[in-house]
Amino acid sequence: MKGNSFSKRNRIAYLYILPWLIGIVVFSVYPFFISFYYSLCDYNPLSEHVFIGFGNYVKLFTKDPEFYKSLKATLLYTVYTVPCKLLMSLAIALMLNKARKGIGVLRTVYYLPSLFGGSIAVAVLWKIMFIDNGMVNGWLNFFGIPNVSFLGDPKMALPTLSLLEVWQFGSSMVMFLAALKQVPNSLYESAKMDGANSIRRFFTITIPGISPIIFFCIIMQTLNAIQNFTSAFVVTKGGPLQSTYMLGVKLYNDGFKLLKMGYASATSWIIFSIVTLFTVLLFTSSKYWVFYNDEK
Repeated sequence: MKGNSFSKRNRIAYLYILPWLIGIVVFSVYPFFISFYYSLCDYNPLSEHVFIGFGNYVKLFTKDPEFYKSLKATLLYTVYTVPCKLLMSLAIALMLNKARKGIGVLRTVYYLPSLFGGSIAVAVLWKIMFIDNGMVNGWLNFFGIPNVSFLGDPKMALPTLSLLEVWQFGSSMVMFLAALKQVPNSLYESAKMDGANSIRRFFTITIPGISPIIFFCIIMQTLNAIQNFTSAFVVTKGGPLQSTYMLGVKLYNDGFKLLKMGYASATSWIIFSIVTLFTVLLFTSSKYWVFYNDEK
């Protein structure tokens, strides 16, 4: 009787998770594997696909100069955004990790940009602010500074785009703030008694104490930066002179404009490979600089 009841409960449980399982298989697992197969094909949705092996990958690496431009733009974007966003979020978290009047309101205000992060509306707003006759140049003109071509100059476009990502530091800030609360005050008091100044306390107590959160933020921000598409497509469409032509934008153009789905699938697997490589490197290095409270 108990066995039958347990089996019935299992069936009911499986029935409840069945929609989720179907969704995962249809929208995640199947596209994941079929995209690899398509990357080995000359595939156009309007015609029959032809298996060509690694021809798409060979073409990307040997005959497509756009690929290296997009790879360079993506890696530069990652180098610009990840350290800057990490430092910004940590600095704000340290500032807000103090008991003062109205601190709750300040924390909310600093977190607000992250609520709209990655949205098309914010990207459009960023574009309006930084165009030649936009708000930012208006402020510069007010102080007697001539216009700066933030989105028209190849040297300025990528840093301007990176600034949009750095501005959305709220989520990392909240995690840092929670981590700072977990560092025991007794460690700081002992260090003070030993004569350690604030800088030494920061690097010997604070940084090791929050290193798991630093590790997590680096991974997530790196993955997001490598896969960036929305801001590059909406704000600059990959220009000027392909200085912001991210791998995500190239994938979109190849797949949905030129209808070279097999070629675009090969690009997507290269993005996946880069993400996997960075993740493995970070996890491998973490044993040297990430410290957990349960470690002896």
